[in-house]
Amino acid sequence: MDTWQRRTLVYVVGLVAVMLAYATVYDTGMSVFEGSPITFLHALQVVVETFTTTGFGSDAPWQSAEMNVLVIVMDLTGVVLIFLALPVLVFPLFEEAISTTVPTVAPEGLENHVVICTLTPRGETLVDELDSWGVDHLVLEPDRDRAKDHYEAGYDVIHADPQSVDGLEAARLPEARCLVADDSDPVNTSIVLTAKEVADDVRTVSVVDDPEREQYHQLAGADAVLSPRALLGEGLASKVTTGISAELGEAIEVGEDFEVAELPIQRGSDLVGRTIAESGVRERAGVNIIGAWFRGEFESPPSPDATLDGGTVLLVTGHEAQLERLKQMTTSDIRRFRRGQTLVVGHGEVGTTVTNALSRADVSHVAMDLTDGPGVDVVGDATDPDALSQAGVEEARSVILAIPDDTLTEFAILVLRDLNPSIEIIARAEETENVQKMYRAGADYVLSLATVSGRMLASTILEDEEVISLDKQVEVIRTSAPGLVGRTLGEADVRARTGCTIVGVERDGEVVTDLGPEFRVREGDELIVAGTDEGTNHFTETMGKS
Repeated sequence: MDTWQRRTLVYVVGLVAVMLAYATVYDTGMSVFEGSPITFLHALQVVVETFTTTGFGSDAPWQSAEMNVLVIVMDLTGVVLIFLALPVLVFPLFEEAISTTVPTVAPEGLENHVVICTLTPRGETLVDELDSWGVDHLVLEPDRDRAKDHYEAGYDVIHADPQSVDGLEAARLPEARCLVADDSDPVNTSIVLTAKEVADDVRTVSVVDDPEREQYHQLAGADAVLSPRALLGEGLASKVTTGISAELGEAIEVGEDFEVAELPIQRGSDLVGRTIAESGVRERAGVNIIGAWFRGEFESPPSPDATLDGGTVLLVTGHEAQLERLKQMTTSDIRRFRRGQTLVVGHGEVGTTVTNALSRADVSHVAMDLTDGPGVDVVGDATDPDALSQAGVEEARSVILAIPDDTLTEFAILVLRDLNPSIEIIARAEETENVQKMYRAGADYVLSLATVSGRMLASTILEDEEVISLDKQVEVIRTSAPGLVGRTLGEADVRARTGCTIVGVERDGEVVTDLGPEFRVREGDELIVAGTDEGTNHFTETMGKS
């Protein structure tokens, strides 16, 4: 019995008791004060009429003051008990009757699906990946309101407790292909333990918040334990460590001596202010620009008339020597020879990973956090100009915002850009939808935890897709494309249809990177595709099926 049912039962019992008590008093009063004895049933009828304001029967008016006072008190009691109780008891009943009913069990026949416990922003990225491959999924949500919100948003969800045997059986876990535990560390280990009890042969993937607790997920029986925050921290730090020198350092290897790289154009670079055509990038470096991020907006291919500025991120392919030459062109002349200092704001799991990576690369840095602790150099608020000045932001070369609050990060970017217009701002975003706002605020590079996490999960679960760019803005995948077999790349027109670029094809153990419009895809080819997450999902939807 839930809270509403208990409350209703108590109310009804109390209401009956009060009416019976008033009926007894009224019956007695009519005999004593009015000299007109009545039956108890008649007295109860008068009380009900009074409480419901439907009338007072044939007894009115009363001659004695005592009976008039009694009726007045009954009137007031009836108003309180009947009408004031409506919003508390009756209205919720109607609201529940017309509200969305969330299923509590999986639909019959559902099998080979992915069970997701529970839905987070990284889980939403995973769902997009699963949808692009046509893989069924089911979200388990123990909170009724959140389950209703997800259901109304179009997700396949049931209201059930993923930590209970009944909940996982309701999700048809024994028929599933995989279970994803995506909650807090204690809850995730509980879910894994329950899953092993329900269906020991179903693969379990657990997401860890604190990397130091990874072993407990493994002890619980998780088949794979993912630590996206650590990877996010490494990815953010790499933007600083590789930006100090002209060495490439973080390109994605596609084939032998052929790579895909994201290269941010630093403020102060000679390329700033020029269009792509004027920059002569292809002629001077020999690379192929297949896409570019302009303030968070991805263009593929970018227009030759697009103007490059500090913060533009080029997506290019080429041989290592060619990419090294382009890296020299994108680096600021001042920064190329000055190491400078990096300010790390936020010293949680992501921030700690960042500072550890900077220490290994011998990069001078200052760590700032709201609370004091090991490794924290300055205690202060990321949005406080005085605290940032104390941390040396005016002289800093770059800043990494590792704050787990997107709203504060957006505000901090505005403050930082005001204090030091030339500083390089690298930011962490919790949710993908907030990346655009951070670019508009003035960030140079933004990496979303939800994106990194979702890619990790998808790459772990999906057998037909390998994500080889987990900690980059762009997604690079290795996948088959039955829909392209027998067709040339010119006929397929992949870039125009999906916004993605095929940068390589693995055939018979070798990677072909010299791809012209006449190149024909064969059975068994593995395609290496680069684009946005949305673009690669669209590619798998349209090209990944025969």
